[in-house]
Amino acid sequence: MQYWEDNIYMINAKNITKKFKSGSGEITALADVSFSIKAGEFVAITGRSGSGKSTLLYQLSLLDHPTEGSIEVDGVDVMSLSSEERTEFRLHELGYVFQDYAVLPALTALENVMLPLLMQGRSDIVAKEKSQIALIKVGLGDRMENYPAQLSGGQQQRVAIARAIAHEPKIIFADEPTANLDSETSQTVLDTFLDLHKEGQTILMVTHEPEYAALTDRTIILSDGKITEDIKNKKNTA
Repeated sequence: MQYWEDNIYMINAKNITKKFKSGSGEITALADVSFSIKAGEFVAITGRSGSGKSTLLYQLSLLDHPTEGSIEVDGVDVMSLSSEERTEFRLHELGYVFQDYAVLPALTALENVMLPLLMQGRSDIVAKEKSQIALIKVGLGDRMENYPAQLSGGQQQRVAIARAIAHEPKIIFADEPTANLDSETSQTVLDTFLDLHKEGQTILMVTHEPEYAALTDRTIILSDGKITEDIKNKKNTA
């Protein structure tokens, strides 16, 4: 792994371009996108459907490769990593929350959260302890032995958040985490992210809801694969 000397930013993206083949031509999903995120920032990426929000998140979170550009994550030039190194980096350093929860129905809430820790090679005792702490942190201390079918959508999403934070990642990437939830449940999930942010967690969240984006430190607005605005939000003291 190549480390950069000046490790000021948790994410430093420069000139990110992503093109997809379409028939005999190409579609440009991202065009020369550049921005940085400091450690501890909660940043929202928003824009209309098809603006490139999720595509950008996938490039930054190492779930895809940009066609052009450079990405540093916590001082690591992730573009220079091999496929195996990228997998290890994702597993140990990053956390993911998706809109469909992605919890395994045959496992309890606790077992779902433990799974990535066991994949990292942690012992059962350590994985269980860290998972219990994470579930308590997201308000599910009394639901650890419940299966997903016994949990509401909002509770399943909080299990997913607990799974994302149990290994203490450098960054949480959240892709439309409230898309399948009603407004009240969505607010509960957002409150969970805000609590984590208060503890210093770096979070990058894609959302199509302007009111949720406004709760973060910054809102980056995309249109046609380009950043049109980068807004510093007013602190919400409510």
